Parts: sequence; C-alpha cells; structure tokens
Amino acid sequence: MAKIEKFEDMIVWQEGLAQAVNVYKLLANCTDYSLRDQMRRCSVSVPSNIAEGYERHTNKEFVRYLRIAKGSNGELRTQIHLAVAVDIIDAETGQMLLGKSRLISSMLQNLIKVRLEKFT
Repeated sequence: MAKIEKFEDMIVWQEGLAQAVNVYKLLANCTDYSLRDQMRRCSVSVPSNIAEGYERHTNKEFVRYLRIAKGSNGELRTQIHLAVAVDIIDAETGQMLLGKSRLISSMLQNLIKVRLEKFT
C-alpha cells in the first residue's frame, strides 16, 4: 500500500472528486436549478470535507470531517433517488450514480473505523 502524503493520494478523495465531476457534467443542462444546485453542492462537499479534515492534522478532526463527508454523500444519494423519480436522471444513470455513492460511503466508513481503532 502506498504511503499517503497528501489528501490527493487517498482513493476515497479521488472517487469523491470523480463523483462531483460526474454530477456537474450530468446536470449541466438541467433546468431544475434548485435540485441541480443542491446536488452539485453536496457532491462537492464529499471530497472537500475529506481534504479539510486531512489538512487539520489531528485524528479527531479528520474523523469528524470524514463523518461530514459521509453525511453529504448520503444526502446526494437521496437527491439521486429524487432526480430519477422526477425524470431528471434516467434510471440506468441513477443506478450507476447510486452504486458509486454507496461505494464511497463504504470507503468512508472503513476509513473512519481504521482511524478510530488505530489512531485513538
């Protein structure tokens, strides 16, 4: 396993950023501005909170921000369900986004668990 020297080295951050980019591109032409903006904000919140927590250089703060990122990711999943239900996103794309989001949540939970077990 490669040594993590900066938050950009973390796979969960990379996946979170890719998810945010995907959401931004997918909703580029969406005219439901409220849902579009909310989905963009919470998708950006995931990698942003991972980065902010990492940069605080304390385990307690890092875990706190990982939990915030996980919450934002759950918020995004709810909005994906809504976007599919109101035909903003097709069902197949919605399932792909939900799968990625669940993977990121799992990665965040595993990282939280490791940080709590090994660094406290």
